[in-house]
Amino acid sequence: MRSPYLVFNETSFTRICRKLAKSDADLASIIKQYGLPPMWVRSNTFQSLILFILEQQVSLASAYAAFKKLKEKIGVVTPAKIIALSDEEMRACYFSRQKIIYARELAKAVLSKQVNLKKLAVLPDEEVRNVLIQLKGIGHWTIDVYLMHSLQRTDLFPLGDIALVNSLKETKKLPKDISKEDMMQIAEQWRPYRTVASMILWHSYIKKRGIKLGV
Repeated sequence: MRSPYLVFNETSFTRICRKLAKSDADLASIIKQYGLPPMWVRSNTFQSLILFILEQQVSLASAYAAFKKLKEKIGVVTPAKIIALSDEEMRACYFSRQKIIYARELAKAVLSKQVNLKKLAVLPDEEVRNVLIQLKGIGHWTIDVYLMHSLQRTDLFPLGDIALVNSLKETKKLPKDISKEDMMQIAEQWRPYRTVASMILWHSYIKKRGIKLGV
C-alpha cells in the first residue's frame, strides 16, 4: 500500500534539488551560486520540539543561546526534566513567560501520552497537525517546521517563516505587499517538493547575509 505522505532522505534530497533546479531557473541560480543546501534535519524527539518552540518569533541566534543554556543546565532535554524546572530556572535559560508555559504544556502532553512522537512519525501530515494544534503555543509554523525537519515530509511551505517569505520575494522579485495567497500560488509549481524548495530559499537567505548556524 502506498504511503499517504512523501519523505526525503540523504539518497533523494540531492535528486529533488536537481529536479527543482531543472524546472525553475531562480532555484537553479541559487544552487549555482551557493551550492546545494544542507539537508536540515532534526531527530523526532521532545528535545527537537523544545528547540522549535524556542525558535518561535525570535532570531536563530537567540533561540540557540537559550537552547544551549538549557542543555548546560539539564543535559538531554526530556519532559520530566522540563517539569522539574522552576520558573526562575527556566527564565535563567532565556525562556519567556509564554514559552515556559508552552514547554510545560508540551511536556505534560508527552508524559500523559496525549502526544506520542513515534505514532506521529507514521501519520499523514494533516493528522499530525490535528494532534499538535491542540497544544498551547504550538501553531502552524511550529507544526510545519516539525514536519519538515523532524519527519522529513516533502511538501510544506511555511509562510509564517519571515526568512522564507523574504527569500521568496528576493528570489522572485516580488512586490513587498504581495498576498500570502499569491505566494502560495507561486509555490504550487514546486509540489510535491515544496519543503526542499523552502530549504533552497533558506540557503540563499542565510548565505546572502552570512548567518552562522549552530546549536
